[in-house]
Amino acid sequence: MDIALDLVVASRTLAHHGVIDAYGHASARSPANPGRYFMARSLAPELVTEADIVELDLDGNPVGGGDVPLYRERYIHGEIYKARADVKAIVHHHSPTVVPFACTGHALRPIFHMAAFVGLGVPTWDIRDAQLGSDMLVKTPFLGEHLARRLGPHPAVLMRGHGATVVGESLPVAVGRSIYLERNARMQLEATLLAGAGGKIVFMDEAEVAANVAWQDYERPWNLWKTKALAKLDAERRE
Repeated sequence: MDIALDLVVASRTLAHHGVIDAYGHASARSPANPGRYFMARSLAPELVTEADIVELDLDGNPVGGGDVPLYRERYIHGEIYKARADVKAIVHHHSPTVVPFACTGHALRPIFHMAAFVGLGVPTWDIRDAQLGSDMLVKTPFLGEHLARRLGPHPAVLMRGHGATVVGESLPVAVGRSIYLERNARMQLEATLLAGAGGKIVFMDEAEVAANVAWQDYERPWNLWKTKALAKLDAERRE
């Protein structure tokens, strides 16, 4: 696994699918040292190249020092890695269809089999529970740790007025979950509009959730996304 290249693929794929734009970021825990992780320097994700990938410790400090501009919200990643040994990759995004679910009290539920993980629970975190009058950014270790506690054992956490943070046991899983979380939110919204007041929506049950989560490593879509991202990257390099 080439972590730097895969983070380029992740960043560009998430941008291509509209899950992130100029903001948002992905990271991957170092397979050689679980006390470190890799992510891009502070840059619009769609512009990330391998040269932009930085290794950080879990406190958000660049390994080896240096004066590289870093994402202010890198504490989301470090604090979750501290709290969750099972997590190997993280995506923080501002998915436009997910945000309304974070501020209306309407719970996200699994309506689409590719987003079965939603059935494992997706709590909502309100930054006001940690700090009043903030700028909504998770830019301190305290806020990152508070968010990590709200995430708990779940695959994702919504962030009121902000977006979501999604985790996985691999980068393909974290990216796949991020993309399909957006799609599930869109489908749930559309189903709610179709059903109308008092209408019935049939969501996945617990057994269906478990059966689908068991096989969803997202490797097939990841291979597709990676092929497309690398082709575009090669074209850029030839220009």
